Amino acid sequence: MENKELIISKADLIKSISNPVRLCIVKKLTENETCNVRYLTNCMDISQSGISQHLGKLRDLGILGYNKEGQNVNYYIKNNEIKKIINVLFEEEENE
Repeated sequence: MENKELIISKADLIKSISNPVRLCIVKKLTENETCNVRYLTNCMDISQSGISQHLGKLRDLGILGYNKEGQNVNYYIKNNEIKKIINVLFEEEENE
């Protein structure tokens, strides 16, 4: 029998990016390595406060990290599994 805890943790990881806005955020961060909130607002045409809420959720889940430089906060993906998932999800798009 498969390791139940491992399967649950992988399902939770996939669930964390199942929201279209969060998927857009991690896709942009995979492509650019680091971005600020202002850059990410063009994800699904959502407001800056909406993006901030999703960034907070992704941070709480351990998917994103951030660096603060003065007033600027730059986010990055700190979970390598998410990068792999995004690359697989969008590799066909990149090959076209």
